[in-house]
Amino acid sequence: MAFYVYMMAGDRNGTLYTGSTDNLIGRVWQHREKVIRGFTSKYGVDKLVWFEAHDTRHGAFVRERRIKKWNRLWELELIEKTNTGWRDLFETLSP
Repeated sequence: MAFYVYMMAGDRNGTLYTGSTDNLIGRVWQHREKVIRGFTSKYGVDKLVWFEAHDTRHGAFVRERRIKKWNRLWELELIEKTNTGWRDLFETLSP
């Protein structure tokens, strides 16, 4: 089983949300469909723009917490290292 840290965005350089999960497809779907009321549904943050896999829940959790303490520029640079066009990566995920 893999654990994931991920970032969602509304638009390029827009509002960002960082989270972690053991079900990336399901969790991103919840954000996209606004199933759970909260930050991402309120601010229209519905595109998966970055993610990375971890072997343990703890590893993913620690990485998520570190990223949440970063300044915005570092977050933008992390996204643009692998997703320069800010494509929605949800369609690249396979069940």
